[in-house]
Formats: sequence, C-alpha cells, structure tokens
Amino acid sequence: MSRANADRDDVDVIGRGADMLLLPALSSISTRREMRPLAEHLTDQWRCVVPDWPAFGARPRARAALSPDTMRRFLDSLLDTLRSPLVGVAAGHGAVYLVEAARRRPGRFERLVLIAPTWRGPLPTMFGDGHATLCRRVRDAFENPLTGPLLYRLSVSRTMVSRMMRAHVLADASRLTPDLLEAKLAVTRQTDARFATGAFITGALDPVGSRAAFLGLFEGALPPTLLLMPASAPPRSGAEMAALAATGRVTTVTLPGALAMHEENAAAVSAAIRTFLTD
Repeated sequence: MSRANADRDDVDVIGRGADMLLLPALSSISTRREMRPLAEHLTDQWRCVVPDWPAFGARPRARAALSPDTMRRFLDSLLDTLRSPLVGVAAGHGAVYLVEAARRRPGRFERLVLIAPTWRGPLPTMFGDGHATLCRRVRDAFENPLTGPLLYRLSVSRTMVSRMMRAHVLADASRLTPDLLEAKLAVTRQTDARFATGAFITGALDPVGSRAAFLGLFEGALPPTLLLMPASAPPRSGAEMAALAATGRVTTVTLPGALAMHEENAAAVSAAIRTFLTD
C-alpha cells in the first residue's frame, strides 16, 4: 500500500513506525487539531495519520453533499493509502464510522480504540425518537441562504460555544482558556462551515439510527476493541457508552474527562492505548 500523502491539506502525518489512524469527532468545532495532543504522545512508536472529515476542520472548506456515505467513502479512500494491519483510534461519531470500516474491511485493523463514541447528533439526542421531520426542517433552515447564516451565527456564538465546551466537551472548565476558546471559534468561522454544522446537529451524519443498530456493529468478528469512557460524559451519551460496555464485547476503561478527553487528558488516554496495544 502507498503511504498517506503528507502534502494533503486535510491530513497530518507525524511520527514513525506502524501506521495509526486517528479520527477526530464531528462537531461545530471539530478539527484534526483536537487529536494533535494525543498523537504527540504516540509518535515515538507509531506513524500517526490524522485527517479532517469532509467539510469539517480549521481550513477553507468546499461545500459537499454531506451524508453518512460521504464519510464512509472518504474513510475508505484514506484507508487505501495506509499499511495493514493498522491501529484505528477515533472519537465521537468517528468511532462508529471506524467500527463500520473494520467490518467492511476485515484484516485492515489489528486493534480499535473508541474514545467517547457517539452515534446520535445533538438534536436527535435532545428530542428523542419521532422528531425526524423537525430535524429535517432545522437542517433546511441552516442551508437556506436567508435564514442559514443567522441561525448558524447564533448557534456558534462565543456564548454558545463557551457553554457547550463547559457543559460536555471539557470536564475541567478552567481548561477553557481565552486562547483555546479563540481557536475553537476560528473553526466555526470557516467559509460554508454552517452546512457541516447543520448536518451534524440535526442527525444527518448519524452513522446508525438506533441503539440496537449501534450495538449490533459489535456482534461477530471485530478486532480487539478498547472503549475509553469519560468519567464526566453527558448523561445521554454516557448511557449509550455504558450500554456498549455492558455487552462485554469491548474492553472498557474509564478515565477523567468529558467528550474531548483525548484533547483534555491526552497523557492518560495515550497511556491507556499503550497498555491495550501491548496486552
């Protein structure tokens, strides 16, 4: 297999050794930079490949037709550039896309690490089942050239981003320094960023549609899989992680942190990964 091209503007490649793919989460402030602290703890043994998802990240973006299949095609294309077998590490929704890829491509991964995995976007999580029409209308409003920019600016205002990070992204609110907040706000200011945000928050990028489907991905043959659960996970997302842990199909380790535990607590996360990979 050929190597991932380090000159691509949507992929960072750092370190030497066996290939390790690190997939960031999806969110309004999602970027491959969130995986950098974790990657820097692992580069002594692994060649860390860290991409931005299509239409996400802290760089100019091209508007894309966003759907779960968009993400799956992107991931398959990236995997074609990497050496087998490799270690897959992913956060948030990225974790479920990673598991799907391991099922599609047996033998490509030797081990999987899932960091605070999520499968349901914020509005479906908030509203529960039966609100698909409402979520579709909200997404349409984000994409509308008249209502979209205003709705987006309200959803990613300084107040809203700060509140989101303190509520469920970081466990220790004191870590939300002015510099970190400015870096996250810069992500939201990229051209056409509202389209990715609208798709994510309304559930249009949810890789599965139910807890049963989420847990079903772990039935049958999969590489050994580590679930890293944040001790301060939001209750509803935490319940989905707990349901996965209860199946006994994954090795589960609980660590301090919230949904961005890989960014907030990279040393502990990397230590847990090293232990898992050497067992």
